[in-house]
Amino acid sequence: MTTTGAFLCAPADYTGMDTDGLNPQAASAAERQRRAQQLVPFRSARLLRVLSRLGARGRDQPPVAEVTDRTIPGPGGELPIRVYRPEGETPFPTVVFFHGGGFITGDLDTHDALCRYLTRESGAVVVSVDYRLAPEHPFPAAAEDAIAATEWAAEHTRALGGTGALAVVGDSAGGNLAAVAALAARDRGGPDIDYQALIYPGVGVDRDQESVREYSGLVLSEDDWSGSTSVTTGANCTDTTPTPTRSPRVISPASRRPQSLPRASIRSGMAVAPTPNASGATVSRSATSNTRT
Repeated sequence: MTTTGAFLCAPADYTGMDTDGLNPQAASAAERQRRAQQLVPFRSARLLRVLSRLGARGRDQPPVAEVTDRTIPGPGGELPIRVYRPEGETPFPTVVFFHGGGFITGDLDTHDALCRYLTRESGAVVVSVDYRLAPEHPFPAAAEDAIAATEWAAEHTRALGGTGALAVVGDSAGGNLAAVAALAARDRGGPDIDYQALIYPGVGVDRDQESVREYSGLVLSEDDWSGSTSVTTGANCTDTTPTPTRSPRVISPASRRPQSLPRASIRSGMAVAPTPNASGATVSRSATSNTRT
């Protein structure tokens, strides 16, 4: 396996995947992954990104009042964002959205339909962030971009037509970044964040955690996850792994305390047993859980 250049990692082994008990939609997705593996002997960052963009084509794109692409100052240079405005009169709440993709794939286009739905259903201005991806930009690049984008949105709520209310939202790897942005805001004394919405967030990678033991092999194996984290962190899975529970280069140790964090909602498919996480929220075991704190 190589983590530099064209190749990202060896393919996950979906051929022996046990899909018994999975939701039919999840089982269908796993089957698509298995077929893709047979067509693609190795996975590369570039190829995965192409496939993710192709997968986003043809999705229903509900209309919103306005969509604007622009850049803002970021830690690594100009940071692309896409601003979605809902129908109606200003002001609106502001949502900063971070896409999923394992810190390796995903962009403004792969999550365009989701951001449009979010804008329409929430009645909020949504700022989608095209943060830097690994392996070209390993941790903490994505986390730094997420923090910078959140600070920018807070400073420009009036220009965005905002009420001043600010939420951070993300799915999977983006859920991680949303949580990290909230933790950073607390530890750095701002900006004020009112809400976190974390959609099946990647907020823990310990090999001995219950979800890894019980669900390894359904979609990702332990080896798959270890390979991915080595790419995103630029090292093996250690204390520098980009998770809200272990991010010493971005968040202080005090961030493990839930005090003063914004209210959180976690949407999870296969969750661990009820336990407080780094954001102070609890996640319960169920086929689908939606927990608010």
